[in-house]
Amino acid sequence: MAGSRPPGTRRRRRRLDVREAAIALLARRDYSRSELERRLLSQGYSAEELAPLIPELLESRALDDVRFANNYVSYHVARGQGPVRIRVELEALGVGAGLIEAALALEQDWLARAREQRGRRFGPKVPGSRVEQLRQARFLQSRGFSSDHIRAALGADFEADS
Repeated sequence: MAGSRPPGTRRRRRRLDVREAAIALLARRDYSRSELERRLLSQGYSAEELAPLIPELLESRALDDVRFANNYVSYHVARGQGPVRIRVELEALGVGAGLIEAALALEQDWLARAREQRGRRFGPKVPGSRVEQLRQARFLQSRGFSSDHIRAALGADFEADS
């Protein structure tokens, strides 16, 4: 019963062992290896406790950076984000450069994605004025598309540097 404790006292949660804590986190969503390590360290578990656990989770494939990177890219592509932004975010999460490039390579047509995002936001008509071109270019840049994708999405006569 919740009301049987004296006022001002809290029920203490038992501290999970490191393996239980890791599995509980992984049950909610995928984590990269370094992200899971950081999370568990921030919860008070020591690096010595993590040392034997991480290889075990990798061996059982409960923790898989390739799967994490592929799922991350798929999710963020569906949200309309471009490869530059996704790459930076994955690097911040501790995913290796090779895994990032492999995951980004699964999405073949970034140019079509840039055009699709521009069309969703601004309609099918190609921007006529320089001001409108720059506004749309800034939008695509904020979504994480490269300058090559932006130039192609805005039309052949667009040059952001001029």
